[in-house]
Amino acid sequence: MTDILVEIEQKINKSAKVDVFESPDFYQIDDLLSEEHLMIRSAVRDFVKKEISPIIEDCCQNNIFPKHLIKKFGEIGAFGPTIPVEYGGGGLDNIAYGLIMQEIERGDSGMRSTVSVQSSLVMYPIYAYGSEAQKRKYLPKLASGEMLGCFGLTEPDHGSNPSGMVTNFKDMGDYYLLNGAKMWISNSPEADIAVVWAKNEQGRIHGLIVERGMEGFSTPTTHNKWSLRASCTGELVFDNVKVPKENLLPNKSGLGAPLGCLDSARYGIAWGVIGAAMDCYETARRYANERIQFGKPIASFQLVQKKLAEMLTEITKAQLLALRLGQLKNAGKATTAQISMAKRNNVAMALEIARESRQILGGMGITGEYPIMRHSMNLESVITYEGTHDIHLLILGKEITGIAAFV
Repeated sequence: MTDILVEIEQKINKSAKVDVFESPDFYQIDDLLSEEHLMIRSAVRDFVKKEISPIIEDCCQNNIFPKHLIKKFGEIGAFGPTIPVEYGGGGLDNIAYGLIMQEIERGDSGMRSTVSVQSSLVMYPIYAYGSEAQKRKYLPKLASGEMLGCFGLTEPDHGSNPSGMVTNFKDMGDYYLLNGAKMWISNSPEADIAVVWAKNEQGRIHGLIVERGMEGFSTPTTHNKWSLRASCTGELVFDNVKVPKENLLPNKSGLGAPLGCLDSARYGIAWGVIGAAMDCYETARRYANERIQFGKPIASFQLVQKKLAEMLTEITKAQLLALRLGQLKNAGKATTAQISMAKRNNVAMALEIARESRQILGGMGITGEYPIMRHSMNLESVITYEGTHDIHLLILGKEITGIAAFV
């Protein structure tokens, strides 16, 4: 894989396509952002244009995870941007985090998955639920990219119903004995640590930090993906793994602990997919002005203008939804249901824009010359993971009616 990546980079160095992306801002939302927000967004956008855009199509075509980017993400502060500086994080607010996710997902959803898992599902639980010793040991290395982490909740038979998990651990006196398996785990094949959720002997869910190299712990790679092909996905298998007692996250247990992490990750997705939608919209807009049919640009036709107008409208609505959610999160007021609304709406919006953009490009839209089909395939995963489209609908339904439809 490394040799193939070197070949890709060499080819790119000879004839790289220039990333000319410009983000739409129809409602002048930039006026609502601080100077710091704008500087952070600009820096990450430049990083994506330089480091991700030139290689991502080839990485996806060849199913390669560009792991050399891990330390580069650390260098630009993409890992744990809301974690306090004393632990290696950026000490930034939630709007800054959202903008970082937006720009990285504009590059590729798989790259945003890598970053958001590290930030929201690994660093966040260690910071929020971990001991001081755990924070000092792991967070600085995760922030710098020296370590990569993953999050183990989903199981082969328990996806939307994580409370039914069978992964478990027993108190053996000097250590915990962990058994079970997790699947569809982003970062797992390359991860140095895993934050794993398992039941104790009383059936209570706890988080444990499992380190690569522990006997009985393996991370098989998931093959033959049509989606997120530049992201590494795998399983977590625990066969009588001896986990030191100091690796138990001590400050929160129960299902609410992993679900709290998912709230943070879903928030990042609500911002991130706006970037993918913007990239598709901008690609379609430029193409429509350049593509000549019947003696004039296809942008002059009513149906194409209808598509573009509707895309811009939906992107603008999603931007406002995400920004308000960020303000609520900064104030400590964002609810799970509000996050579900934003995740559900914005992912569906991005997927629909990817499909409509592909229509504008016609046959060219399915090729790697343009990013649209890659975004479309990626978003088919994003609309499912971290709460499916329908589960988020039912979370909102419970909030509205007071009646849970899925228990």
